[in-house]
Amino acid sequence: MATMVTLIGLVNRIQRSSGKSSVLESIVGRDFLPRGSGIVTRRPLVLQLHKTESGTREHAEFLHLPGKRFTDFSMVRKEIQDETDKMTGKSKQISPVPIHLSIYSPNVVDLTLIDLPGLTKVAVEGQPESIVKDIENMVRSYVEKPNCIILAITPANQDIATSDAIKLSREVDPTGERTFGVLTKLDLMDKGTNATDVCFLCFLESLARLWMMPLRCSYISTCRIPDGAFLKEGLIHFNILVGIVNRSQADINKNVDMIAARRQEREFFATNPDYRHLAGRMGSEYLAKLLSKHLESVIKARIPGIISLVNRSIDELEEELNHLGRPVTVDAGAQLYTILELCRAFDRVFKEHLDGGRPGGDRIYGVFDNQLPSALRKLPLDRHLSLQNIRKLVSEADGYQPHLIAPEHGYRLLIDGAINYFRGPAEASVDAVHFILKELVRRAIGETQELKRFPTLQAEIASAANDALERFREDSKKTTLRLVDMESSYLTVDFFRKLPMEVEKGGNPTATNADRYTESHFRRIGSNVSSYVLMVSETLRTSIPKAVVYCQVREAKWSLLDHFYTQLGKKEAKQLAQLLDEDPALMERRQKCAKRLELYKSARDEIDLVSWAR
Repeated sequence: MATMVTLIGLVNRIQRSSGKSSVLESIVGRDFLPRGSGIVTRRPLVLQLHKTESGTREHAEFLHLPGKRFTDFSMVRKEIQDETDKMTGKSKQISPVPIHLSIYSPNVVDLTLIDLPGLTKVAVEGQPESIVKDIENMVRSYVEKPNCIILAITPANQDIATSDAIKLSREVDPTGERTFGVLTKLDLMDKGTNATDVCFLCFLESLARLWMMPLRCSYISTCRIPDGAFLKEGLIHFNILVGIVNRSQADINKNVDMIAARRQEREFFATNPDYRHLAGRMGSEYLAKLLSKHLESVIKARIPGIISLVNRSIDELEEELNHLGRPVTVDAGAQLYTILELCRAFDRVFKEHLDGGRPGGDRIYGVFDNQLPSALRKLPLDRHLSLQNIRKLVSEADGYQPHLIAPEHGYRLLIDGAINYFRGPAEASVDAVHFILKELVRRAIGETQELKRFPTLQAEIASAANDALERFREDSKKTTLRLVDMESSYLTVDFFRKLPMEVEKGGNPTATNADRYTESHFRRIGSNVSSYVLMVSETLRTSIPKAVVYCQVREAKWSLLDHFYTQLGKKEAKQLAQLLDEDPALMERRQKCAKRLELYKSARDEIDLVSWAR
C-alpha cells in the first residue's frame, strides 16, 4: 500500500555530513544520490518508493520526464544533479522547488520520503548570509505539517544534546509521536564509547507508549551519551531510535554495492559486543520496515477522516463537473437539441429580468414614469405659443384676406407645430427601452450558466437577439410616431366648440377685423391652443408607453429568437458543431477535473480495501 504520509529527512550539518543521503540510499538499496562536500542536496527531493513483484526489474522515473525510465541509477544521480543546476546554477544556492522521483523495485517498501537540504550553521563561500535561515524555513515548511513523519538524523560521534535536527523536531513535534531518530556512524565512535544506553532507553520509551505507561529517566539513573553529556528527562523524545552503519568513504570509492553494504551492516550489529543484544532492532533494513509499518498504522488510524475528506472531494468535483457540463455529443440531432435547450435557458433568464425575477426590467417602467413625462414637460411649447409667434402665424395664415369668424387655419398651424414637438420624446422613449433590452440580453447571456461553455453560441445568440431588437425598435418607432401624427391629422373639434366665444356689446358673437390685431385676441388663441396641446400630451403620455411595450417589450418576451430558430433549422451538422465549439480553457478544466475525480474514486476504492483488511 503506497503511503499517504510524508517522511522528512533532517540532517545536522556543522562541518561534516551526518550521512543523510547514505541513510536514504540504504533504505532504497541503491546508490543514486549526488555526493560531495558542503550542501549537496540543494532542492527538495520527493522520493516515492513502490514495491513491485519479485523478479521485476528495478527502474526510476522523474515527474518532469514523463514516460522515460531509468534503469542505470548512475544516470538518476546525473539527472538529479542536472535538474538541480537548472534551477540553482552550479553555485551553492538552494531552491524550494522540489524534484519528484519514483523508484520501482521488489527490494523496497512502500514509502514516500522527502530529502531536504541539510541544516547548516554558517554560510560558506558562494552562499548568501541568509542561507542558514532559508534552509531552516524550507525544512520547517515541511516538518510542521501534522501528517509528516520526521526522520531526525544525527551522527553518533557528536553530542545528541546539541543536535539541530533534534532541536527542530522538538519544536514542531513536542510529544515526539511523529519523530524517528536515526544515529549514524556508530562504527566511528571513539573507543570505549557507544550509544547503547540511549538506544535502549528509546526502546523502553516506545514500549511504554505501547503499554500506555509513563516512562521516566529514573529507570536508568546515568544513561551515558557520547561526548559525556547526561540524558535529562525529556531531552530525548523520539517515537523510536534506530542505529545505522552506512558505507564508509572507502566503500563508496570502491563502488561497494548496497547489497554488500547491507550485509556488512548486519554483520556489524551481529558481531559487535556493544550492539549484539539490539541487532534485531538496528540497521537500515529494520528502519525501512519500521517506517512502513508505522505509516501503515497511522494511515489506518486516520482512515475515517481520510474517507470523509475523499468523499467530500468527490462530491465537490462531481458538482464542479455538473457546473461545467458534460462533453457535447457528435450526433447532429443531439447537437440541435442541445442548442435549443441552451436557447431556452437563455430565454428563461431574459424573461426573469423583464418580469422582475432578476433586476433590470424595472428600468423600463422608469422610462415611462420619469423620462417620458420629464421630456414632455421640457418641450418648448411656451416659445411656440408666445404672443409674438401666435401673432406671426395667425396673421400669415389668412394671407391678404382677414378671417371672417375665427382664424381656423392659424389654429391648425399652431396645433400642428406644437404636436410635432412630441415626436422627440416618442423616439427617445423607443430608444431608451431598446438600450435597456439590449443590456438585459447581455446580462442574460452572461448569467445563463449553461451558455458559458460555448462562446461561439453566445455570440450567435447575442447577434440574433440584437437584430430582433433592432426590428422591434423600428416597428415601435413607426407606431409611436403614427400616434403623434394621428393627433395632428384629426383634431377634436368638440374641444373648440365648447370654448366661450367673444361677444360684442350687442350680444352677437363676432370677430371684427380690428380684433385680428389686438393683443387680447392673440392671448386667447394661445390659451386655447395650449389647453388643447395639454390634452394631447396627457393622451400621448399614456399611449406611447402602450405602443412601446406592445411593439418592443412584448415582442422581445415572446419572439426574441424566432428568426434565429428558423435559421437554426437550416444549418448543417458541421455548422451546428461550430456553434458548440467550447472554450479551450474550459475543456482543459473539465479534463483536469474528470482526471482528479477518477483518481479520488480510485483512492476511495484503495482505502476501502485497507479498511476491510483491518
